Amino acid sequence: MIRLESLTKRYGSFTAVDGIDLEIAPGQLYGLLGPNGAGKTSTLRMIAGILEPDGGRVTIDGHDVVRKPYEAKQRLGYIPDRPFVYEKLTGVELLRFVAGLYGQEGEDVERRIGGLLRLWDLEDWGDELVESYSHGMRQKLIIASAFVHRPTALVIDEPMVGLDPRAARLLKDLLRAFVDEGGTALVSTHTLEFAEVLCDRMAVIASGQLVAEGTLDDLRQAAADDAAGLEAIFLKLTGGTAERELAAILTN
Repeated sequence: MIRLESLTKRYGSFTAVDGIDLEIAPGQLYGLLGPNGAGKTSTLRMIAGILEPDGGRVTIDGHDVVRKPYEAKQRLGYIPDRPFVYEKLTGVELLRFVAGLYGQEGEDVERRIGGLLRLWDLEDWGDELVESYSHGMRQKLIIASAFVHRPTALVIDEPMVGLDPRAARLLKDLLRAFVDEGGTALVSTHTLEFAEVLCDRMAVIASGQLVAEGTLDDLRQAAADDAAGLEAIFLKLTGGTAERELAAILTN
């Protein structure tokens, strides 16, 4: 379980995340939606322990990320929005290094590394330096690294960036299998089709604040439109309808 309690992050006088409360239960694929600058990435980085909150707290399976970072991060897999990796390592070495950070090594880890490389069509590249990988291949490697230590919770920032259609389909199936087996997954995405089709629950944030949360039907109620699709709901809740109307005027 991932729990956010009055989570707050400030950059100087600017409040990027403003007292967000959320609970993502085991077995849920949960979507975090919002326009650019809404505070999504800052929220995910606080969950991952990369940023320290200025207020509130994050717990993963009951462990406070700030007070008990080792216990919390042992349970977490994190996929950032950009695949920054150690380019002078091979794919196998990178996955082995990540597993080692979690105190895992030996035959079981080596089998898991081999399986993950095969899963993402990187088996033939496992002994090549990461600097020779394409952007999409690096993204696949980062995804593999998030699973190598068998986490119970996943935090993912814009997972589809750089993936070809086959890899995107594979990731969707992998995330569904992960939560069906009791895992907890929080995914920040601008791909509303992904969220509408796959996510069990969603939260919409704007200007750092939570504006709606729940199932698609709950969001429809929040938007006062029982028949709307997620795009229309998103625009209504985040104030984007004016931009859409302007675009329509300019293109007619």
